[in-house]
Amino acid sequence: MTDTAPRPTLEAVAARAGVSRATVSRVVNGGDGVRDILVERVRKAVEELGYVPNQAARSLVTRRHDAIAVVVAEPETRVFADPFFAHQLRGISKELTAHDNQLVLLLTEGRDDHARVGRYLAGGHVDGALVFSLHLDDPLPELIQRAGVPTVFGGRPGWSGDRRGVVYVDSDNRGGARDAVRHLAGLGRTRIAHITGALDQTSAVDRLDGYRDVMVDADPRLIAEADFTPAGGERAMRELLGRCPDLDAVFAANDLTASGALRVLREAGRRVPDDVALIGFDDMLPVAEQTDPPLTTVRQDIEEMGRLMARLLLRGLDRGTPREGVGGTPSSVVLPTTLVRRASA
Repeated sequence: MTDTAPRPTLEAVAARAGVSRATVSRVVNGGDGVRDILVERVRKAVEELGYVPNQAARSLVTRRHDAIAVVVAEPETRVFADPFFAHQLRGISKELTAHDNQLVLLLTEGRDDHARVGRYLAGGHVDGALVFSLHLDDPLPELIQRAGVPTVFGGRPGWSGDRRGVVYVDSDNRGGARDAVRHLAGLGRTRIAHITGALDQTSAVDRLDGYRDVMVDADPRLIAEADFTPAGGERAMRELLGRCPDLDAVFAANDLTASGALRVLREAGRRVPDDVALIGFDDMLPVAEQTDPPLTTVRQDIEEMGRLMARLLLRGLDRGTPREGVGGTPSSVVLPTTLVRRASA
């Protein structure tokens, strides 16, 4: 074992700066009423001594923990396998780090985890919560409301009840889906199929609605339900080929689903895009650029979504807005999407 030097104290900083302990406390904890010249002396002493504020003491003064819970309503096997979550968490982490806040990651595998997350949020450990990948029957919104924690959601809320004060960040899923299907129709494709995402999530529902906006009289057999995974895309593609072998285009609800569909099309001897044109959604570069052929897809800025979620929450906390909402009035953001054309369509 090695000896460790004692941690510098507030008293040591005060002595070095030539001010009172109370003045040091106000400066390091973000208080007001200290002259600029004294603030500079305290900050210089803090840097010279390597003083690190005690978080517990700081919280007593500021009533802030500088910690944000990020709640992902998915099991860890899904979160760590799907690059969508890595992109969104990266955006959140960058924004929180820039504002010296800690990220506390909470995942939900089942009902017991929902209760655990609810207890944690109600326990006053964090200043707010960022929640995404909710499902329609998810109890988390009610648990979060009961906990009284300021929250920003990722994705358009799909639960019933009063949504006043609910703040969310989403992409234009419906508009992006319309762009994809219009592009396929513009290529002269007439038997355009759709592989959905999990229809207990609003993003999948919105993309299905966008498909139907264009394919008003589409054969219902051209729609197959999946779950945003490659395996789901494979199952749905086999189903579609079995009942609609004359299909000539597919719009998949995300890039992972499209990658699974592409494998099945290749196994069936269908050339992409010659026989079947294929479009995904997300533009996750590790997937879209590495498929063969590279995937035409609808780009949504996933990392920016995460960054905006964190920014909205932190702004609301800085303004001291009511605990049941952020910003006083709804200030949700819906980001535009862009069709990225590659070789698959």
